[in-house]
Amino acid sequence: MPGHEVAKDDMMIDEYEQKQVNAVPDGFNSQYLKIYYGKLFPYEEMFKWMSYANDGKHPACNQSYFGRREFSFTLDNDVYLRYKTFNSVSELENSIKEKCPVKIDIGPVYNVDPAKRHSYAQSGCYPEERELIFDIDMSDYDDVRYCCSGADVCLECWPLMTIAIKVIDTALRDDFGFNHILWVYSGRRGVHCWVCDGKARRLTNELRAAIADYFRVYKVGNENSHKKVSLMGPALHPFLVRSYTEVLKDFFERTLLSSQKIFSTAERYEKILDMIPDESVTSELRGKWQDNRRTSNAKEDINVARWEQLKHLLQSGKQKMQGLRRCVEEIVFSYTYPRLDMEVSKHMNHLLKAPFCVHPKTGRVCVPIDPNRCEDFDPTAVPTLSTLIEELNNEGLRAEADNDRDRTSLGKSIRFFQSSFLEPLVKSCKEEMISSYNAKLQQSKLQQSKNVLAAI
Repeated sequence: MPGHEVAKDDMMIDEYEQKQVNAVPDGFNSQYLKIYYGKLFPYEEMFKWMSYANDGKHPACNQSYFGRREFSFTLDNDVYLRYKTFNSVSELENSIKEKCPVKIDIGPVYNVDPAKRHSYAQSGCYPEERELIFDIDMSDYDDVRYCCSGADVCLECWPLMTIAIKVIDTALRDDFGFNHILWVYSGRRGVHCWVCDGKARRLTNELRAAIADYFRVYKVGNENSHKKVSLMGPALHPFLVRSYTEVLKDFFERTLLSSQKIFSTAERYEKILDMIPDESVTSELRGKWQDNRRTSNAKEDINVARWEQLKHLLQSGKQKMQGLRRCVEEIVFSYTYPRLDMEVSKHMNHLLKAPFCVHPKTGRVCVPIDPNRCEDFDPTAVPTLSTLIEELNNEGLRAEADNDRDRTSLGKSIRFFQSSFLEPLVKSCKEEMISSYNAKLQQSKLQQSKNVLAAI
């Protein structure tokens, strides 16, 4: 299968810039992509991550570990190459530079080299290890955002992704005890989460499904159902209570009501009234809102005012039904709670786009997101292929930098990846590896002693 032409090391960047003067800013350009893979892509860091300390420097290392990891490449002629494996960082780098994939996906670690899977019986090649992953896509929120739809994203609706990160990250750390979690911008309309603790990577499909279901509040079935959230039981689960009180309620009332103008038109507020199972309540609210032009304060945000009216009526003393009181929470959850692609998380063999890829539609790099400062993340301000090439051409942001990527805006993202995620992860992996190795060594010595005593 023919690959892309390999870019020469001494290639002049200006040469391509002159040829591409008509390129759309922030767009995708295959010639620029060759330069990106040649000068900026963090091969060493990706290899170090995917090796999980199996680097050959300790007797406990698994020398075949990285070589059993599946990678897939999508080429710009729509050719999809699966089950690619590499035994070293240089093999990975050379292949990416040669093929120049428009997308790189990462799969599981198999029990044997998946590239040689045909040499084994049908059941002889299977996924053995894989990060616990989550995929959240903005297009799944189209029924609750009015500024954009589909693949489009703006700063009015992006906070929905911020809220998803806050809710999921907190639960993964506090409720499941995971520590090594990487959040990555998908490059266009969503976020990906990689949970990389050893105990997460070794989860069975059944346990992955159980964790995914822990986050489920949406009803399965009819997409046209008016009430898509089902908060079961007489009281909310503590995780949902925490999410509601610490994140969702405040975000809904302070931001989403006004930014999405949720109650501004009859079409929009009818969607909310459909979630209330009491016709007398909905009729009373509808009557107030239809007559709103004569009764509302012009200076007051109509969305906030109508929400307060709804809350007052549903939570007032005369509304004794628990279901009606719960309606307020269900509305907030419907508009704000994370919407996960559950199948991605449940199955070990699912592929997910690698960090630091360049999205072919937007030209944006899939950079890591700091969950502790995710509210500051601006998807429209991430490094793009064309801006990175421009920075290189203009001698970069830091002309005195030791390498090309530190001369560009990508350097900051790679440094964050190294210091906040990679270094603590590798340290933890080495400690776990050495501890396990020493325990086995001690067990072996004890067994030898028993054998000697038994022989005496």
